[in-house]
Amino acid sequence: MIIRRLASTLQLITQPEHAALSARIMRHWHADHFPESPHKPSILRAIEEHDAGWAEIDETLVVDDATGQLVDFIGVSDALKRETSWRGIERLIDDPYAAALVAQHRLHVYSRYAAHPEWQTFFAQVTAARDTNLRAAGTNSLEDLLRDYRYVRLGDLASLTFCNNWPRSEEYGYVLTLQGTSLVVAPDPLDGRTTEMQVEARDIPNQSFASAAEAKRVIAGGRTVRLTGRLSGAARAC
Repeated sequence: MIIRRLASTLQLITQPEHAALSARIMRHWHADHFPESPHKPSILRAIEEHDAGWAEIDETLVVDDATGQLVDFIGVSDALKRETSWRGIERLIDDPYAAALVAQHRLHVYSRYAAHPEWQTFFAQVTAARDTNLRAAGTNSLEDLLRDYRYVRLGDLASLTFCNNWPRSEEYGYVLTLQGTSLVVAPDPLDGRTTEMQVEARDIPNQSFASAAEAKRVIAGGRTVRLTGRLSGAARAC
C-alpha cells in the first residue's frame, strides 16, 4: 500500500494500481530504443504486474501494533517484503521473460539488504529464479535483460514519485521532478508530448486503528478519488 498522509485524511493507493500507472506512463516512453524492443510486450507486462504480489497485503492491511497507524509498503516487515516478491515472480510463470524482469526488480530495489545474513537465501533463490526464467524465455543474455530492466525501474520510479508526492527522484540518467501535480522527466523521453496521468485512491480519515479489521471497515466506507496530473519531458532537470 502507498499512503499519502495529508493533514486530515489518508489517500491509499494499492500497489497494483500504482503498477498499472507505471505501465501507462511507459507506453508514452520513446527514448532508449524502447519502442523497437523485441521484448516490449513482456517488458510492459512486467511493468504492469511488477507489484502483483502485494495484492493480498493491500487487502488484509498491516497496522502497527504500537501506534495504530496503517503501514505502507516501505514500513512492512522484511518477511512480508520477501513473501510478496516471490508471489509476484510466480504469477508471471507463463511469461518467463517478464518473470525474469520482475525477479531482477526485486534484486534491484532490495539491494540495500544484500549484505544482511537473513536475506542471503532470498538473494540466492531470486537470482536463480531470474536466470531460470531467462533461459526459459529462450535467451541466456543477462546483458539484454539488464538493459530492458531499466524500463521497468523507470516506470516504477515515475509512478512512485507521483503517487507518493516525492519532490524528486533520479536513476538511470533521468531526473524526475514533481511540480504540484505535474511530473517532469529530464532529459525528455516523450518526444515533446504531454499526457495526462490518473490513479485511483481510497480517501479515509487520518486516524489510528485498533486492528486491521477496523481499518478494513473504515476503508470500505471511504470514498474513491481520482488523483490526476500531467506527465511531460524537459531538456534539463528543473
